[in-house]
Amino acid sequence: MRILHTSDWHLGRQLHREPLLAEQRTFLEHLLSMVRQEHVEAVVVAGDVFDRAIPPLDAIDLFNWVLGELADLQVPLVMISGNHDSPRRLGVNSRLIERAGIHLRTSVEDCARPAVLHDEHGPVAFYGLPYLEPGLVHTQLGAEKPSHQAVLTAAMDRVRSDLATRPANTRSVVLAHAFVTGADISDSERDITAGGVPSVSASVFTGADYVALGHLHRCQKISERIRYSGSPLAYSFSEADYPKATWLIDLDAGSDVTARKILCPVPRRLRQLTGPLNDLLTQPEHAEYEDCWLHVTLTDTTRPHMAMERLKQRFPHALKLSFSHQLTASQESYRSRVNGRSDHEITLGFLDHVTGAPATTPEQNLLREGLESVRTAAAAREAN
Repeated sequence: MRILHTSDWHLGRQLHREPLLAEQRTFLEHLLSMVRQEHVEAVVVAGDVFDRAIPPLDAIDLFNWVLGELADLQVPLVMISGNHDSPRRLGVNSRLIERAGIHLRTSVEDCARPAVLHDEHGPVAFYGLPYLEPGLVHTQLGAEKPSHQAVLTAAMDRVRSDLATRPANTRSVVLAHAFVTGADISDSERDITAGGVPSVSASVFTGADYVALGHLHRCQKISERIRYSGSPLAYSFSEADYPKATWLIDLDAGSDVTARKILCPVPRRLRQLTGPLNDLLTQPEHAEYEDCWLHVTLTDTTRPHMAMERLKQRFPHALKLSFSHQLTASQESYRSRVNGRSDHEITLGFLDHVTGAPATTPEQNLLREGLESVRTAAAAREAN
């Protein structure tokens, strides 16, 4: 079976207030073209279909359009909700649209209810594990504790139990929205730390013939059978040099996997420029950046008047402006200390700063419980 693996569309997202809906449509047109040209037999979307729980109407219109196009092509679609999606909203009418070959998996109850598709070699069971917020679902799953590792292990136990009841020649594909240990992250992913740990081990997915992952925005391989497709567009300047792609997966009769990376179109490049304002506005070597989305860092010792307005005369798509001499040395040091740290680590650092003493173990645990309570409550609101 030939499968196109994609994820993290984030429909409705903006880049520094720049709407991206036209660029997202360009990607979806590319996806449909690949489905036709490569004779794809199933499309899988591993979560974060929308960028927020209540997406804008134009993002919903784009979503409805691509679903209709895939239904017209009679190519099945298997899709899960991610941590940015509202599971209940995304899952509305899921049983009804399943008749059109669109299989949405957005709840705990769906984990062991596969979409079973067939090719000339027999059945392929597609299991969808939506983003599972540990604090909300661990009791329902019977997990040992509210952690990502425990929750996904319990969900995969259900998958393996269901798979054991199916014919011996049944191949399996698992969709999951998670951070697997060893993968590379970027700045545009939302922190999902629970119990002090944001990631799970790849061994959680033992028994699946292919695992289509979502959540991280870089296209990457964890193993031959476990891969992230990444986001189809760069959603932060930290992703400027990431090649955006989807995976074309061939799952043969013996469950062997062959993978081919298909690069996504780049509607507009993201680049970063650094230098004095006058040089950036006048030097000819910067001409290649005039049509790029730009993050510009000015090195002028004093802040130039109307800097962004003047930059936009040459670089109309400049989106972000920084000043290298704006921050003091101590502020730069603080920024470097918090970069890449979890909310819990930043909070502990703040407590140390204001009290002059590191947090005790009970204080660390109390802060962690407080942060996770707030995050779980926010996830519960988005789920409803």
